[in-house]
Amino acid sequence: MSDGRYYVGADIGGTTVKLGLFDAGNGDWIRKWETDTDRSDNGAHIFSDIVTSIKEACILSDVAYNNISGIGIGVPGPVLKDGTVNGCANLGWGAINVRNIMRELTGVYAIAVANDANVAALGEKWKGGGKDFSNLVMVTLGTGVGGGIIMNGRIYEGSFGAAGEFGHMKVGPYETCTCGCGGTGCLEQYASATGIVRLYNESTHQEKCSGAKDVFELAANGDEKAYSAIDTAMRYLGMALSNVAAVIDPQAFIIGGGVSKAGDMLIDMLSRYYNMYSMGPLRNRKFIQAVLSNDAGIYGCVRLAMDNDQMGE
Repeated sequence: MSDGRYYVGADIGGTTVKLGLFDAGNGDWIRKWETDTDRSDNGAHIFSDIVTSIKEACILSDVAYNNISGIGIGVPGPVLKDGTVNGCANLGWGAINVRNIMRELTGVYAIAVANDANVAALGEKWKGGGKDFSNLVMVTLGTGVGGGIIMNGRIYEGSFGAAGEFGHMKVGPYETCTCGCGGTGCLEQYASATGIVRLYNESTHQEKCSGAKDVFELAANGDEKAYSAIDTAMRYLGMALSNVAAVIDPQAFIIGGGVSKAGDMLIDMLSRYYNMYSMGPLRNRKFIQAVLSNDAGIYGCVRLAMDNDQMGE
């Protein structure tokens, strides 16, 4: 039965904003929906569009807008503890304080803001593959490599909001190609979807594949060079995560993103290389495929809002 406490999650992406209205009393979603991300005028309309969309959802759901207890927001960039985002290039933002803007626009005090990969990790911890663990690392393997760290059940964002940027760990000291960050030898250059395609195409000396899915299908059908490209990518990722474990000692690793859909083959390769590079006490950690897919961020945003509201932040 509802007790009148409602929370909203808003996971802001470059193309769409994924939103959800959650009833904390009975633990059920009331509504989940999406709205387009308006990046015109340097993203100036994004927040007002979100507020309008929330109000419309409340009307459709027969929920009084004034009964919203908190709103959690995920953004594609580092977030400071006070809700300041130090720029999101793909949204057109410079340095802005998301928490203060949303407090003013919504009239809701409990506004919580975090990096989108971090809220996805929190979502998987709350309702997904990581729900049995209080300390975990989530790695997302998509166009790039992202991640989030959960310690004692809460997001660890670091001093300046940049913790969990696993994609830019240096694993290839002799790499000559440049990563999107401007550096070289980043994990993202090998273990992302684009990295796996690059490794395969370089091995065949031609632009034979355009997507990681194709490489995995070729490997499943016995293509040795495709299998080798995936194996190399997982070796780099296993090495990187062994270093992560040596610093924060998580209980489990949650693997998400489009590449994770490769399933057991990827997980088996990754855990084997992780154990190869890890010292004894850190070996044999759980490697679990993420289960919430695109909803992980919404779940995480709502959980973030609930936690911050309860703590009076």
